[in-house]
Amino acid sequence: MIEFFKTKVNATHSISAPEPGCWVNVVDPTDEERDWLIEELGIVPEFVRSALDDEERSHTDFDDDTYQTLIIIDCPFIESLDEAEDASITQYDTHPLSFLFLPRQDMIVTISLLENETIENFTAGRIRGINTNQRTRLLLQIMAHIALRYLSCLRNLERQFVANEKRLRETLNNTELMRMLGFEKSLIYFSTSLKNIEATLTKISSGRVVKLYEDDDDLLDDVLIEIRQAIEMCTIERQILSSSMDTFGSIISNGLNSTMRLLTIITLVLAIPTIVFSFYGMNVSELPLPDTWLFPASLSLVMCILAALFLFKGRMFK
Repeated sequence: MIEFFKTKVNATHSISAPEPGCWVNVVDPTDEERDWLIEELGIVPEFVRSALDDEERSHTDFDDDTYQTLIIIDCPFIESLDEAEDASITQYDTHPLSFLFLPRQDMIVTISLLENETIENFTAGRIRGINTNQRTRLLLQIMAHIALRYLSCLRNLERQFVANEKRLRETLNNTELMRMLGFEKSLIYFSTSLKNIEATLTKISSGRVVKLYEDDDDLLDDVLIEIRQAIEMCTIERQILSSSMDTFGSIISNGLNSTMRLLTIITLVLAIPTIVFSFYGMNVSELPLPDTWLFPASLSLVMCILAALFLFKGRMFK
């Protein structure tokens, strides 16, 4: 899908064909649309391939021949149900959103393989103050919205983690532990992507990637602050999650030790009747009351009780 937008008279409208000063939004393009981007808009083929690579990380690139600039930013997405560890919780992944600056055509192009919530908010007019003629500012506005989305997703993960931790305190089962694994995966994706975004923003702030104007400095600083706040929040959440997993691992280990202690005591106590009756089953002389089973049974019971008390109260199995 390819859409065209242009700001006219302080309002951004959808237009039917590309023209100078417009914004071209591309979502999951077909082969014909990819060829159109290369042949009609003149985008460098390598840039198109990079923009449509789902494994690309946040970075910038520049083509000396066409003066085109490629900026790729990872955006948070809700993970699909077939990839999630548990469908009952919201897990997150990241996917690239690409920005292409075409100075000769006087256009900015965004390319995404998936429907992007941030781009939808901009194209639907829910974000005010955008101007397709100010390409750098439009880039920073979109990145500011992406940073806010990261913070919102991290807060949602935090709420889910607290709720799951309460359930895990009540019952240590595999379902809650698998949910913890899902939280950890989301935080790892976010941590990696946010650090790459910070490095990309640092390059942009130098002014060598895209031309920065005086009015853009404050917005760029705000975006950097939001991204660094998200990085710090993600780091804290990962540390809390790791500490919680270590604690619950220790609890599970202690529970296993207690169970093994109980089973060992039961095994030792049950071995006593076997030993007593083994003596009476052999041709051993001078055993007391060999003609009745009541004495060895009573002796076994008394010895089992004494052994159990000794093992439970003693320090050998503590």
